[in-house]
Amino acid sequence: MSTMNAALVTSFDEPPHYRTFTAPVPHGDEAVVEMVAVGLHPRVRSGASGSHYTSTGVLPLVPGVDGVGRRRDGALVYFVTDDDQQGTMAERAVVDPRRSIVLPEGTDAVAVAAAMNPAMSSWVALRRRVPLVPGQSVLVLGATGNAGTMAVQVARLLGAGRIVGAGRDRARLDALHGVGADEVVALTDDVEATRHRLARAASEVDVVLDYLWGQPTEHAIPALLRAREDRNRPLDWVQIGAVAGADIQLPSAALRSANLRLLGSGQGSVSPQGYLAELPSLVAAIGSGDIAVRTRTVALRDIEAAWVAGDEPGVRTVVVP
Repeated sequence: MSTMNAALVTSFDEPPHYRTFTAPVPHGDEAVVEMVAVGLHPRVRSGASGSHYTSTGVLPLVPGVDGVGRRRDGALVYFVTDDDQQGTMAERAVVDPRRSIVLPEGTDAVAVAAAMNPAMSSWVALRRRVPLVPGQSVLVLGATGNAGTMAVQVARLLGAGRIVGAGRDRARLDALHGVGADEVVALTDDVEATRHRLARAASEVDVVLDYLWGQPTEHAIPALLRAREDRNRPLDWVQIGAVAGADIQLPSAALRSANLRLLGSGQGSVSPQGYLAELPSLVAAIGSGDIAVRTRTVALRDIEAAWVAGDEPGVRTVVVP
């Protein structure tokens, strides 16, 4: 039985440790790749803490949900793991060809590893869940996080006519103008003032990409609906993240008094085949610079320190074996 070095989660209350672990064994059409770059995404952290809705609670586990690896023939591939597989923060990982694509020669593996997961959330939402019609307007709720900032870029790239970004980090909020936002709204502890600003800026949007949920969404939905000129016009509210809380309280009247359509976008709501179909165009957008990402790399052996240190705002950590 061969072994390899990996980030290993042995307790949901501790960061991963750099350990020797059993090397993966491929089955059927699967292949083993040498890992090149793995993004340390919030999704990876939630999986390693056992809090993600796909978590099985089984330990030990190797974290990591995607990455860039090198096949035996030298080709670089981007791939996503299946839920029942060990993760990608290791020297080697198993690739299912149905969940991978070959990257073009010259692709920046670190940029792809950093950007694919956060950018995919909005890309798939606006291509598969609520296909964006060119010219439609979009509100990104939680636009100052990494995925939210990329969502502004994605919405612009996919043809949004007007984009409003809402978030709490003032500096990052102001920077959204440089990546495609037409207007920004500061989310503050003054609930009434925030409701007023959101209603003024975003009551007429067609699509909301919601990375926050929780109380911000509880306040935002009624504020936008009350100010909407034509409540019969559809408002598609796409729940993607839950940074501000896993639950909301929504008055039933909100669903009866307006054409509000609530839906989610994530694992389960979009098939693996649906995700795979979107990968080539998203890789091309990242490679061309249309979707920009700032990165820092850390060595796999330093995973525990990098995990505890957290991410610099606006910068995505990428682990390299």
